[in-house]
Amino acid sequence: MDDHEKIDKARERIIETIAQNIHLYGLVPSSGRQFGTMFFQNEPLTLDDMTEKLGMSKTSMSTSVRALSELKLVERAWKKGVRKDLYKVTDDWYQSFIDLFSIKWQRSVTLHLVAIKKSLAELEELFQDPALSEELREVVQIDIDKLKYMKDYYNWLERVIDAFEDQQIFDLVPKFEDSNKNAKK
Repeated sequence: MDDHEKIDKARERIIETIAQNIHLYGLVPSSGRQFGTMFFQNEPLTLDDMTEKLGMSKTSMSTSVRALSELKLVERAWKKGVRKDLYKVTDDWYQSFIDLFSIKWQRSVTLHLVAIKKSLAELEELFQDPALSEELREVVQIDIDKLKYMKDYYNWLERVIDAFEDQQIFDLVPKFEDSNKNAKK
C-alpha cells in the first residue's frame, strides 16, 4: 500500500464514522459522508465538485448541503473568480455544537415548562376543592410533587443551556485548542 492509499484509508475511516454518527444531528448517512469529504478538502467545494467526489446526484448534494448549513456545520465560502456557490466545513465545531444543543433543548424545555405550568395550576386548583375525596387528594398531591420535580429539572436544564450559550461550559470543560492549531493552517 503506497502513501496515498494510506491517507485515503485513514480519511475513509473517519468519513464512514461521521456517516454512522450524523444521525445525532438528525441527518442521514449520505450527509455525513458529504460532511466528512468536505472536512478533508483544503479548499471550498461546489455542488459539482461534491457530486464528482461522492458519485451522488446534484439534487441530493444540494439538499444535504442545505441541511448541513441549517445546522451550521457547513457555510458558504467566497473565492475570487468563482461564480458557483462554494461550501466549506464550519471552522468552529464547538460553536456548531452549542447552537445545535441550545436550539433543540431550548425548544424542548419551553414546551415542557408551559405544559407543567398549566398542569400544576389545574392540579393545585383541584387540590383546593373541598369536595375532593381524600383518596384523590393524595393522588393529586403526588402528581403535584412530581410536576414540581420536573419543573426543577427543566429550570436546571435551562441553566445548562445558558452555560453553553454564554460559553461558561468552557470554564468547566476547556476546549483542546493546541491540537487544532495545525488543522486550520
